[in-house]
Amino acid sequence: MARRRSGPEILAAAGDLVVQRDAGRASGRLLRYGDMDASYVDLADPRHLEFDYLRRMRDLVETLRARRVIHVGGAACALARALAATDRERRQEVVEVDRDVLAFAREHLGLRRAPGLRIRHGDGRAFLQTRREASADAILVDAFVGARVPRHLVSAEALADAARVLAPGGAMAVNVVDAPPLNDARAIAAGLLEAFAVVAGLGAGPVLRGRRAGNVVLIAAHGPLPLERLRTRATADPSPAELLAPDDAVAFAGGTPPWRD
Repeated sequence: MARRRSGPEILAAAGDLVVQRDAGRASGRLLRYGDMDASYVDLADPRHLEFDYLRRMRDLVETLRARRVIHVGGAACALARALAATDRERRQEVVEVDRDVLAFAREHLGLRRAPGLRIRHGDGRAFLQTRREASADAILVDAFVGARVPRHLVSAEALADAARVLAPGGAMAVNVVDAPPLNDARAIAAGLLEAFAVVAGLGAGPVLRGRRAGNVVLIAAHGPLPLERLRTRATADPSPAELLAPDDAVAFAGGTPPWRD
């Protein structure tokens, strides 16, 4: 989830859900939930990812060559649709807790069946608890209540279960929207440090250094990550990001305790 400006034309609305047309991109559609931007899709080009944090997650999946991907949180499923458009052999499952969001996305944002993509209504943590050990190559958490990641999805216990599901050579990513002093991001990083051998992150430099609000994509794995390839992609992005290296992850957590059930 990200904050951005967009064209004011409203194409559909239901309760707190609103679809706006992007004034600068005729086929662009922005889904807003209350005062937050929840998803953005290009109806003409599903490979287009408007939000920079989704491009960080795509970079991770593609760099790892992950074949089995679980998305916890989906909204209009922009990232899953982009990945499906570029690789029909990839197997993806999206778990979205809000049934109304899925229905709205199907009606107004072109959400359809795609090869290798399964979208279901449910709680992401409960879904992971049903999964076999080492059955996913990537677990991507992009779920929010308001502007915050639901604690039950990223408590120490939830992250330990996600670590069980993640296969060797894979990685987990959690998108966090935070503001200084980054208490949420630091607590989630602390939980990841308990559950995984390697923790890193991607985000704008001022955000990582706690100087302004923004998105931090925290990444965790059981073993080495392709850090230089991720750094190269992030640096070349239209909205460049910096890498929080594993050596700096403990300092980033800053002694903040992880959230617990």
